[in-house]
Amino acid sequence: MRRWAHHVTGRLALDLHPDDVFWCTADPGWVTGTSYGIIASLTNGVTGIVDEGDFDAERWYGILQDQRISVWYTAPTAIRMMMKAGSEPVRKYDLRALRFLASVGEPLNPEAVLWGAEAFGRPFHDNWWQTETGGIMIANYAAMDIRPGSMGRPLPGIEAAIVRTLGPGTVEVIEEPDVQGELALRPGWPSMFRGYWEEPARYAKCFAGGFYLTGDLARRDRDGYFWFVGRADDVIKTSGHLIGPFEVESVLMEHEAVAEAGVIGKPDPVAMEVVKAFVSLKHGHEPSEDLRRDLLGFARRRLGAAVAPKEIEFQASLPKTRSGKIMRRLLKARELGLPEGDLSTLETA
Repeated sequence: MRRWAHHVTGRLALDLHPDDVFWCTADPGWVTGTSYGIIASLTNGVTGIVDEGDFDAERWYGILQDQRISVWYTAPTAIRMMMKAGSEPVRKYDLRALRFLASVGEPLNPEAVLWGAEAFGRPFHDNWWQTETGGIMIANYAAMDIRPGSMGRPLPGIEAAIVRTLGPGTVEVIEEPDVQGELALRPGWPSMFRGYWEEPARYAKCFAGGFYLTGDLARRDRDGYFWFVGRADDVIKTSGHLIGPFEVESVLMEHEAVAEAGVIGKPDPVAMEVVKAFVSLKHGHEPSEDLRRDLLGFARRRLGAAVAPKEIEFQASLPKTRSGKIMRRLLKARELGLPEGDLSTLETA
């Protein structure tokens, strides 16, 4: 059933057609690389490209050009690294074969969507799924108007909702638009996971009120687009406010100097937590006190005093998993001097 789900979602979310040349940049050993780089491409009869080399922006542009890639599925981290070098290098390559660009791995910041349109003449289409869901559940379809920063709308047959927990095993669907809650899915899709290995209690806790609870906080707008807020365990509680780190990171990335941002909550005796941001800069920009003050002011104007970071620390690069997700828990552990935990998925390059 998983193979069937990968076939259908490859058609619907990635717009795969038999005459496409498809490049999923995820390692084949990771769930995205297996599910879409191998299974979806084979079942849809498309030509699939696999590259074993480390990321290098210009080498990637060469692959896109030389292999005449038409559908490209990559990760937000790779997009941000390309943004770091600017759009000028892209223009040296003939990328007219590209017709559809998609992103997965973690939420795609609005600035990255807009940069894709500027650099490639096509926006990146974000989508959402988890290892537990087995396949793409929510996506920006090729025919949809993209709302930068949104994960899109549910695929046919997928019932998604925003819920609030009322008590053990009980949830309530939030019908009002633009209200934050937990993203939940009605069970029964073909690729749904059957359990966690030797952890039945953990599996049981994922379900309540007839829904699978994803652990992701989100909101749904009036038109049915879903918007990621943050993992439930990443949300920052400060002075009575609940702040999703993704919102703060996305605003910081709108600054001309910022390539990547990772945001955590830092314990504070008065506010419970304060927002701290770790920032990696684009080429041509250097850390300085003037730039720090400029970023703090920029974020405060865009987000307001309650949500904007109180501290900013510059880093050459941010710790990420090999699948491209910024490891906020590791940033927090290092900030607080806590044990770093399992680092088996840490990107070492």
